[in-house]
Amino acid sequence: MPAHDLQLLTDAARQAGRIATRYSGPTAKTWHKPGDLGPVTEADLAVNAMLHDTLTAARPTYGWLSEETEDTTTRLTRDRVFIIDPIDGTRSFIEGADTWAHSLAIAEHGQIIAAAVFLPLLDKLYTAAKGSGAFLNGEPIRASARTALIGASMLAAKPNYDARNWRGPVPDVTRAYRPSLAYRLSLVAEGRYDAMLTLRDSWEWDIAAGDLILQEAGAITSDKRGHPLRFNNPRPMVKGVIAAGPAVHHDLTQHLAQWPG
Repeated sequence: MPAHDLQLLTDAARQAGRIATRYSGPTAKTWHKPGDLGPVTEADLAVNAMLHDTLTAARPTYGWLSEETEDTTTRLTRDRVFIIDPIDGTRSFIEGADTWAHSLAIAEHGQIIAAAVFLPLLDKLYTAAKGSGAFLNGEPIRASARTALIGASMLAAKPNYDARNWRGPVPDVTRAYRPSLAYRLSLVAEGRYDAMLTLRDSWEWDIAAGDLILQEAGAITSDKRGHPLRFNNPRPMVKGVIAAGPAVHHDLTQHLAQWPG
């Protein structure tokens, strides 16, 4: 079943790319969501509408969770749920950059079983089905086998390096960043970077697809406390994300400050 669902997600992700690239980010109509939740464009909404219609028609018993659809509790009653970010990195899309992505996943009883992250302007399609490995454009990918945190390359926003977030000195790592969280996760799965860290609470739609792609590439994923990630929560957020190969992930959890809960 995961492989069957993955083909559905892959086809939908490519169709999302065809729709989104019809728009010019700098000229697309843009609105700001209430509550300082960021921008949304007409491209986000067009992609969301297509994905909702296509995916729910193909799997009418699955629930639905998307950044651009008003959430309801109905999804909590479903065994399987689509978790969708129509455009992850909307600000980059608006700026005319090429590192925004479509992020599509299916959760079953809290675990991701099929996932696709597609960057149409870079022609990069990351995919995974549970138990079947991770792929970039059909070729297998593997996370970094690095064994030491010091000197590792890490994707993280600047606030994560605040000294208050660490037990001792901030680790000496090579710092990098990409606006799309789904892309950051995928880059670690690809082995281009050793780790990804975000200590802020993260929306499920930003990380669900990347979570499975990372795991299938041999990485470890967790929240900032080192606890396994679970999805389709009543409040669809997790408490940050740590993603890296096993040794670097362990080192990160040991170096980070401890949080209650």
